[in-house]
Amino acid sequence: MAEPIEAFKNAFKIPELKNRIMFTLLMLTIYRLGSHVPVPGVDGSALAGMLGSGTGLLGFYDMFTGGAFTRATVFALGIMPYITASIILSLLVNVIPALENLQKQGQEGQRKINDYTRYGTIGLCIVQSGGMAMYLQSLGQEIVPNPGFFFMALTIITMTAGTAFIMWLGEQITEHGIGNGMSLIIFVGIVSGMPTAVSNLFRYMGTGQISMATALVLVFMLVFVIAGAILITTGQRRIPVQYPRQVKGRRVSGGQRTYLPLRVNQAGVIPIIFASSILMLPPVLITALRLPESLSWIETGLSAAFNPMGLIYNIIYALLIIFFAFFYTASTFRPAEMADNMKKYGGVIIGVRPGKATADYLGRVMSLITWSGSLFLAGIALVPVVIIQVLQVPDQQIAHFFGGTSLLILVGVALDTIKQIEQHLVMRHYEGFSSSRGGRIRSRRL
Repeated sequence: MAEPIEAFKNAFKIPELKNRIMFTLLMLTIYRLGSHVPVPGVDGSALAGMLGSGTGLLGFYDMFTGGAFTRATVFALGIMPYITASIILSLLVNVIPALENLQKQGQEGQRKINDYTRYGTIGLCIVQSGGMAMYLQSLGQEIVPNPGFFFMALTIITMTAGTAFIMWLGEQITEHGIGNGMSLIIFVGIVSGMPTAVSNLFRYMGTGQISMATALVLVFMLVFVIAGAILITTGQRRIPVQYPRQVKGRRVSGGQRTYLPLRVNQAGVIPIIFASSILMLPPVLITALRLPESLSWIETGLSAAFNPMGLIYNIIYALLIIFFAFFYTASTFRPAEMADNMKKYGGVIIGVRPGKATADYLGRVMSLITWSGSLFLAGIALVPVVIIQVLQVPDQQIAHFFGGTSLLILVGVALDTIKQIEQHLVMRHYEGFSSSRGGRIRSRRL
């Protein structure tokens, strides 16, 4: 325990690192303050009282915004439109040749791709904020006293500007602070709800709705999910690679054996975000279409099928997570290109012929370990359902914070941030968070 404490003390001894940490904290404080600024024309207190902590996918989305979604604040959309746009662009890069060429142009090409991501974010914000405005109006004049075109336009402008400002904050943190700005914004949004979840747990224990045995099981699941998230996040399959010795004049280079690290969870939490976004569409479309009375059976059937606590919904949810894990891995992992690069420098995998055989071997190994990562992601995503249904926990917020996607994100972002701080410390000859005997902390991808 002394090593992490000493590492944090050392971090504030380095002026540059100290300034980066303080800048990051300042930007995150501004974000949390903005999460309490209401959208003009909406009674935020009445809305929060009507929706509570949110149910189903509403509660899941609200968890990422730190409660801003159910309060209808200027940051109600959070950073999720940017995350969605960046994921879509990263997938399109592998499909559209023009974008692939931009990526190969280095820093200048990446700057253009970032611009496209920002444009895509604004487009998604306009669509989502328009849907949010329609939803708020449908709740009645208790929530929106003066509905109409002016309210719709003002809500779209306000929420879109709010997400654009969050995007700017995240970019400033990434450039001038410590850690990945977008990830830290999600991290802070999730952490902000933890005190409420813990207080609710003690309140339910006091009223007898949650027993001591159930609370102990929740704590055990919390530890188990965190440990599993660390193992999967940092887990790698190391493929041994041998490079030949090269003699250039009197200089001898190469000849060493290294390894090629293949990540167990190559896709991070992207499959969960994609699956959740897709499953959020049918209920929203049903509500927006307002089917006639004669077709009410369709609405009833779909509402039952897409009940977040239902069997059909969770089976579809798990299958979508597994599918997107393989889809994203196939889009980002290119065994043929890796095999060509190894062949170019004379590298060979022990016992495997160079060229196509190497590419096939890497693809086969990656498929096997992707099964492990995708099944783990699906299991993690369904933990809150198990907590609610099996342990009979009445509060969905408790279920999300004692097991599930939120813990996976918290662990991943924490590891990334600690790794960056550790790099600054080691660069200046300070001991990091992990001793030299235990190795360095590995990062992951959100």
